[in-house]
Amino acid sequence: MFAITGISGRVGGTTAQALLDAGHPVRAILRDNAKAPAWRGRGAEIALATFDDADALAAAFTGAEGVYVMVPPDFDPDANFSGARAAASAIAEAVKRARPGKVVALSSIGGQHPHDTGLIGQTHILEQALADSPVPLAILRPTWFMENSLWDVAPARETGWMPSFLSPLDRQVPMIATADIGSVAGKTLLESWSGRRVIEIEGPRRYSQNEIAMLLGQALGRKVEARPVPREQWEALFRSQGMQRPQPRIEMLDGFNSSWIDFEQNAREHLIGSTSFETVLAGLVKQAA
Repeated sequence: MFAITGISGRVGGTTAQALLDAGHPVRAILRDNAKAPAWRGRGAEIALATFDDADALAAAFTGAEGVYVMVPPDFDPDANFSGARAAASAIAEAVKRARPGKVVALSSIGGQHPHDTGLIGQTHILEQALADSPVPLAILRPTWFMENSLWDVAPARETGWMPSFLSPLDRQVPMIATADIGSVAGKTLLESWSGRRVIEIEGPRRYSQNEIAMLLGQALGRKVEARPVPREQWEALFRSQGMQRPQPRIEMLDGFNSSWIDFEQNAREHLIGSTSFETVLAGLVKQAA
């Protein structure tokens, strides 16, 4: 049996479904019991636990051949990343108590850095919490999610411009579809190893902001061009969108633009997904219709 946290999200849900489709039993770890019928209908066992409840997580991990863990995404965290710290501590404690067969943990490109990564710092906290894992551990470090382009669909459709925070516009950046991350997570849970692994994941090719705008235009049936958002406007813009503390997001974007946030340059496992940006954009345009 495999226990999956974050199962209501794209990556966790894809991971769980891949295992179920392959005939493996899955324990869906949910915070909201209202979501239980849907997963029970797919054949999953249900366990209820919040990310900061080590007791409930330990019970959910007990008896598992492998568990998939993550810290819940928080795009407007407090200055100390207290939510990520509480979740990472509870997950690590639950792993020590339950001793599942193995752990696959979702981190991020740049997750190796202890500073200057903004929002990605939350994944570093999880990596550090699991550093002395008593069971085999695989850290997944996917790059920028292709699905982030969902927020570009409406302005591109309405104005013909795709606002960009990544620069320069012609620099090719590794991207990955969440379906490919879930596929890697599911396959990794079925593998056997000892110690700690780091698995980097990117898509079949890299894309510039200009190329993404062109592909988005093709999906929308109109011409779309990328337009950089001046950095001096970021804070006011993010605050106008409801963020209380935009600095972590700004720091993350600066990290990508300076190439500080990048894959670790040593002998790590580096996997290439199969899903193209064209496929993802077609789904996002349909979703945003």
